[in-house]
Amino acid sequence: MKKTVLAIAILLPLAACSTQQRNATIGGGLGVATGAAVTGNTTGAVAGGLIGAGVGAATAR
Repeated sequence: MKKTVLAIAILLPLAACSTQQRNATIGGGLGVATGAAVTGNTTGAVAGGLIGAGVGAATAR
């Protein structure tokens, strides 16, 4: 499971188009990986992904 999350976090930014989309994708991927590592469950992974994507999208401006 953790390897799949890391693979998604690495591969998804390659498909993003704009700077804001790329930053949101990278932030979301890193947030998922961090949330899964810290909490060890899917709820933490989802929360981390949402927070990371929001922060990534906000920093693109």
